[in-house]
Amino acid sequence: MSRYTGPTSKINRRFGQNILPTCKAEERKPYPPGVHGPTLRRKATEYGTGLNEKQKLRFMYGLSEKQFRLTFARAKRMGGVVGENFLTLLETRLDSVVYLLGFANTRRAARQLVGHGHICVNGHKVDIPSYSCKVGDKVEIRNRTSSKQLATRGVEENQFRAVPAWLTLPAGTLEGTIDRKPTREEMPQDINVQLIVEFYSR
Repeated sequence: MSRYTGPTSKINRRFGQNILPTCKAEERKPYPPGVHGPTLRRKATEYGTGLNEKQKLRFMYGLSEKQFRLTFARAKRMGGVVGENFLTLLETRLDSVVYLLGFANTRRAARQLVGHGHICVNGHKVDIPSYSCKVGDKVEIRNRTSSKQLATRGVEENQFRAVPAWLTLPAGTLEGTIDRKPTREEMPQDINVQLIVEFYSR
C-alpha cells in the first residue's frame, strides 16, 4: 500500500479526530466519509480495533505500509519496550523532527522540505525523510535564500506551537538540536501503541 496523499479531511473524519492537520475549517459530521457513512454500522472486533489504531498512526506520520512495518521490525530488534521504541523511531525521523521544530506546518510539508534538499544534519545536506536522527544531531536549514525563506515562513506560522522539550531551537535561528530521546509522555498520547504491538504480534 502506497503512502496516502489524498484529502486530509477524509482521514480526520474516518477516525473522528485530527490525525492530519488541515488549513480549512471542517464540518464535523457524526459518521464516516462515503456514500454509506450515515447508515454504516460495524461491530468492533479485536482485529479491527488494532487495525484502526495502526492505520491512525501510519497516516499521522505519512508512511507506506511497508515503511511502517519495517520500522516496527526495527523497534522489536532494539530490545526494551517495543511500543516506546516504535514511537521514538517515528518521532526522530528527520521529516518529523523538521516538523516538530516548526520549519513546516505539517509532516507532509516537512517531508517535502527534506526531499527538496533544504535541510542539513551536522553540516551535511540530507534529503532522505526517513533519516534517523540521533541525540546530539544538529538539524538546520541550508544556507540558501530559498531554503531560508521557506523555513522562516514556517517558523512564523508556527510561532504558537511549542517545540518539544527534547529539542532545542534558539530564538531567531533556523538551527535545532536533539538534546535527548523523547519520553512516552512527550509523544502522541491519543494512540494506543500496545494495540499496534499486539496487532503485529499475531
